[in-house]
Amino acid sequence: MDVVVIGAGQAGLSAAYFLRRSGLEFVVLDANPGPGGAWRHRWPSLRLGKVHGIHDLPGMALPHADASRPASEVVAEYFGAYEREFDLPVVRPVAVRAVRADGTGFVVETDSGTWTTRALINATGTWDKPFWPHYPGRFDGRQLHTADYRGPEEFAGQRVIVVGGGASGVQSLLEIAEVAAGTTWVTRRPPVWRDEPFTPEYGREVVAKVAAAVEAGRVPESVVSVTGLMLTDEIKSARARGLLDRHPMFDHLTPTGATWPDGHEVEADTILWATGFRHALDHLTPLHLRTPGGGIQMTGTQVTADPRIHLVGYGPSASTIGANRAGRAAVTALRRHLAPVAA
Repeated sequence: MDVVVIGAGQAGLSAAYFLRRSGLEFVVLDANPGPGGAWRHRWPSLRLGKVHGIHDLPGMALPHADASRPASEVVAEYFGAYEREFDLPVVRPVAVRAVRADGTGFVVETDSGTWTTRALINATGTWDKPFWPHYPGRFDGRQLHTADYRGPEEFAGQRVIVVGGGASGVQSLLEIAEVAAGTTWVTRRPPVWRDEPFTPEYGREVVAKVAAAVEAGRVPESVVSVTGLMLTDEIKSARARGLLDRHPMFDHLTPTGATWPDGHEVEADTILWATGFRHALDHLTPLHLRTPGGGIQMTGTQVTADPRIHLVGYGPSASTIGANRAGRAAVTALRRHLAPVAA
C-alpha cells in the first residue's frame, strides 16, 4: 500500500475520503466488528439530542434523525452509509498489534495478517485505553469505568461514587442520580463551568493551547478538558437541586467506600471511574516515537521526526471537526511526500 490508515472513526474516515480522491493506494484497518468507531460503544441512554457536537464527515451530511434515538445507533448507521457511499476500503475486524519500520516503509502486523506500506495514518483515538487512576486501599464493592457504563438502570437503589470532572462524568452522574439511593461526586480539581457561548474564536484558542503542547512533545490534554463544562439548562437545574455538589478527591479506598484526609468516610456500593482515556498508541511502540516526557512531538498532523507518519484525532484534532481537518491535512502532506515515487 501507499498508505495504511489505522482506525475507522471520524478521523480515519475523513482521511480515507481524501485518500480516495488522491489516487494513492490505501486500506483502512478497523478493530471494530462494524462501523461507528468509538460511538458504537457509547451507552444506550446517551440520546442523540444530548450529544454536543457531532460534526458532518466531509462530503456527506449527517441525516436528520430522531433526537430520542441512541447516539451510538445513529452515528454507526451514518458511518456505515458513508463507507458505502464513497466505497472506502475498510477491512474489519482487524486488530493492529504492532507497526515496525522496514527499509523505506513499514510493516503493519495484525491478528489477520500483515500489510506493508510506504506511509501511515494513525486514527485509533482513545476509547480502547480507559484510564484507571490508582488510589491506596481496597474497595469490596463494584468498580467500573465509563467505558463499561451502559446506563443508569443497574445502579437503582445503590450508593454510588462518581469520580471525574469531565462531560461523561457529569452526564452519567445526572442519569444515575435519578435512580440511585445516593450519589457522591468527586473530582481532582474544582470543575470549571462555562456560561458563555462557544464561539469560533474561543475554539481556536483552545485548539492552539493543545497544539502547543504536542508541538513541544508533551502529552496532550483533551480538547474537551480544556474547554470546561458548558452550563446547559439541564446542568443549571441539577446544580440547583444539589446533584453537582463536588467533593475533592478522597485519600484512600476502604472495603465499604472511601475516606478523606480529615477522616470523613462515604459508604458506597459502586464506584464509577469517569477518569477519561489515553491515546491508544501502544501498537506504535516499536517506532520509538515518544519523547522522554511520554508525548510525541508533532508538526501539525505529522510526527516531527518522520514525515511518513501522521496522527489524526490526536491532540488538537481530537474533536469531530478537528478530525475532519486533520484527515485532509494528513493526506495533503502525504501526497506531496509520496508523489515523486508514486509518479
